[in-house]
Amino acid sequence: MLLVIDIGNTNIVLGVYQKERLTHHWRIATRAGATADEYGIWMIQLFQWAGIEARKMTGAIAASVVPTVEAAVLGGVKRYLRVTPMVVGPGFKTGMAIRYDNPREVGADRIVNAVAAYHHLQSAAIVVDFGTATTFDLIGPQGEYLGGAIAPGLGISMEALFERTAKLPRVDCVRPANVVGRDTVGAMQAGVYWGYVGLVEGLITRMVTESGFAPVRVLATGGLAPLIARDCPLIEEVDEFLTLTGLRMLYERNR
Repeated sequence: MLLVIDIGNTNIVLGVYQKERLTHHWRIATRAGATADEYGIWMIQLFQWAGIEARKMTGAIAASVVPTVEAAVLGGVKRYLRVTPMVVGPGFKTGMAIRYDNPREVGADRIVNAVAAYHHLQSAAIVVDFGTATTFDLIGPQGEYLGGAIAPGLGISMEALFERTAKLPRVDCVRPANVVGRDTVGAMQAGVYWGYVGLVEGLITRMVTESGFAPVRVLATGGLAPLIARDCPLIEEVDEFLTLTGLRMLYERNR
């Protein structure tokens, strides 16, 4: 069995693969202060709850955008699962050319997503990942990573509106029925949600035009992808487990 780990700013997503089948997956909060022992025990407890024997884990691979948490998570895997994880990073064999001015600056999760998306679509593509930040990544028709854009995530936008204004309340991130709000909460939700849909559509449209590729397939992932995709017809497909799939593929390439 293979353990795949996506360490993000807000959540850590873990998955267990039996060959190419994702059998279990979990999402836990990213805690900067947690130790290797805490992360290791949490993983052991998740496995026990799912009926998985930890000793049967034969490999692990991780992608991280939080270096301070990465060390603790990897330490927990080594100590409690008795496997040494591969880590996606500079020098890691991805099978994808990185056309970035400084390839070391590209987040590991963005490369993992690009690898999985191109394998699935086999064409020029844009991957939109709705996380703490929302990333837009362009893959060329020959499978090369060409760069992209990074925008504040929807949750960050909602929180900033509350924190930086004196009289506006903290509101939930939901899809309002109308663009024209009839009260303060409705107006805030409409502005952030429908404004965000416009941001996504605008960036995708401009990236397609700038690339000159045709066709360009658009794939979305991340926690808020299903919510935004329903109002953004440019997004053709939502894949909740795109990053986990990419990690499994990269593990196989680097065994």
